[in-house]
Amino acid sequence: MKPISRKRVKRRGRHSSSRRHPRPAVRFFVGLVLLLYSGAVLYWMFLGFGRTVRTEGPLLYNLEPLRTVKLYFDLDNGVSLTGRLVNLAGNVIVFVPFGLLLPLVQERFRSPFILTLWTIFYILLLETLQMVLRVGSFDVDDLLLNLIGVWSGLLLLRITSILREA
Repeated sequence: MKPISRKRVKRRGRHSSSRRHPRPAVRFFVGLVLLLYSGAVLYWMFLGFGRTVRTEGPLLYNLEPLRTVKLYFDLDNGVSLTGRLVNLAGNVIVFVPFGLLLPLVQERFRSPFILTLWTIFYILLLETLQMVLRVGSFDVDDLLLNLIGVWSGLLLLRITSILREA
């Protein structure tokens, strides 16, 4: 009779190595990329695209969900196709890296709920600062589009994780 082998068996599922955090060096590099990318996004939001500070007039804001999005689908509004793409696709695409990178740096951001809460908090903060500093407007549609971008990044991360395990 042969003795039972006590070899380690690679387990699949929730605790497999592909679900664990990356090595510290990888986390550091991803964190550095995230920091640099965040700086670029802040530049675009507050200084880029020829933004100027308005010194007078009312604070600009939109609190009606999908109002701005509907405006961009109205072909008679005078907004160029480039303007529409930058505002719609740009607000989504620019936030995809956050959904990809944040969960790699901090494990708590792997939870869609936690990631969503933090994203809402920071986007509300940035939108409010744009309005108060008069370099843009507070637009609830930007929040919605940015969230779609973050969720898309998290989905891409999960899909690549599943494909690696297969």
